Amino acid sequence: MMAQSVSATKFVLHHLDTTLAEQLAEAVSDSGRAFCSSGSASDCLTLAERLDADVVFCEAKPSQYRPLLAALRQKGLRLPVVVVSRLPEVSEWLDALDAGAADYCGAPFEHRQIRWLLESASLAAARV
Repeated sequence: MMAQSVSATKFVLHHLDTTLAEQLAEAVSDSGRAFCSSGSASDCLTLAERLDADVVFCEAKPSQYRPLLAALRQKGLRLPVVVVSRLPEVSEWLDALDAGAADYCGAPFEHRQIRWLLESASLAAARV
């Protein structure tokens, strides 16, 4: 199975604060289009399905990413979730991966880092 072109990628930014969302949107600007979601996990998934999104970037608070990951499992969706933190911590990273996140990243964001995350997230989704 061939990986999807990064240039066609659509992102949902779920519950990221304005500054973090702007920084991430800037980093993904040459890789696709970003759409913001600040509603419930269910609202985020509805938006992601409607947009045919390729990945969701979610705030690194368990109260945000855990319900999102649970809703994905419940719906049987293979949408990768990347947990995003302003101040990355190893324990937070491990918790996010253990909960089912495809990956974890921290600010500041670089174009190369985002491209790598997208490629690895789409490969992870294909394996599920």
